[in-house]
Amino acid sequence: MPSPWSVVPALDDVEIARAHDRVIGDRVAAGGIRRLVEESWQRSLQLHVNPDALRGIAEFHDDDLREYRDQHPLSLVLPIIHQLLIRHTFESGLIVAVGDQAGRLLWIDGDRTLRRKAEGMFFVEGADWSERAVGTSAPGTALALNHGIQISRSEHFNRVVHPWSCTAVPVHDPSTGGVLGVIDITGGDDAVAPATLPLVEAAVAAVEAELRIQRLDEAAHRPPARATIPRRVPGEALLSVLGREDGRLEVGDRSIELSSRHSEILALLAWHRDGLSADRLSRLVYGQDDHLVTLRAEMVRLRRILVGLDQTLAPESRPYRLRRPVELDAHRVLAFLDKGAHRVALAAYTGRVLPTSQAPGIRAISDEVSGRLRESLLGGASADTLLAYARTDDAAYDVEVWKTVLRLLPPRSPKRAAVVSRIERIDSEVGRN
Repeated sequence: MPSPWSVVPALDDVEIARAHDRVIGDRVAAGGIRRLVEESWQRSLQLHVNPDALRGIAEFHDDDLREYRDQHPLSLVLPIIHQLLIRHTFESGLIVAVGDQAGRLLWIDGDRTLRRKAEGMFFVEGADWSERAVGTSAPGTALALNHGIQISRSEHFNRVVHPWSCTAVPVHDPSTGGVLGVIDITGGDDAVAPATLPLVEAAVAAVEAELRIQRLDEAAHRPPARATIPRRVPGEALLSVLGREDGRLEVGDRSIELSSRHSEILALLAWHRDGLSADRLSRLVYGQDDHLVTLRAEMVRLRRILVGLDQTLAPESRPYRLRRPVELDAHRVLAFLDKGAHRVALAAYTGRVLPTSQAPGIRAISDEVSGRLRESLLGGASADTLLAYARTDDAAYDVEVWKTVLRLLPPRSPKRAAVVSRIERIDSEVGRN
């Protein structure tokens, strides 16, 4: 017996289109369609979804999207999704989308020509593709039913989407069982081929297994509570220092802005997790070790601020070190690079570490992060990702990066002319200097 979740090959798309007109246009019952599709159409009608337009479905823009994606749990498993799905779609006429639990598309990758075509129906990063926004679609309906599903051409509620087909499967939190998001394959008929749904289900199983491993690894490395500290369950501590003059520390749903000096000290302690002697920390902050009195005074003030936010953050002395890990946003960039997720790493890299800081230790961290990003992108990033990097402040005048972009671009790419012009400009300006 055919699965109700899969596209039935015997169904005629012309018949489905006629049923679509009767149900959605004339508001009368029609046969020849899957029951779960008709039920989704009825939900879409009750939600007053427009069947002929996809305007106004953008949920995020630029910086807001970048920040939200960086914090989303699925950002940590993008390398798995790339390995199992995305890397096979670049020349196959398919694209892969990863959405959140609300149906908002966070990442889209795959066949570049198809991605440009999909933009015409607002299938773009940051758009809401839940049933409440666009009606019946694989990502939205998979989330509505909490089950993997295929939607073919005229089965979509919105007529703009009728040339497309898609398969989507929800991703669940391995700890709670709650829905974290959805993985979708979109394209032509190949997107609903018999093997596609099992393929996406297998990828989701691998993603959920990786999330489970990460949770177990975090639990195994979590430091025990000290007897002198009142015990409570803290949230993850994250210090954002990339592209910021002053750091922002977030613990669970609380956050504070730190002074420049406290940002430097906390970033150094977060980076050097085994701890630093007073002399060593003084040299990393001030460039010399004869500022111990000043350093100790700053540590007293910093400790007071950290304890006020979360008592488990109180730093120890002799050596100075943090009682519990504080993750830097720079750590996440390096983790993405280690997993080969170049595009995600670049999206998470918003600038150098505390760029106005003159502390020798901070400048060393900044150089290491930016250097590893550059070498990793030069060694394995796609042309589009490397071009995006070339346009950042870090690489704006890096002729090696621009020449590598030129080498990677296809011979007929319309982007080559601008890249050649940029290389000529760099050579000209360097020559004048």
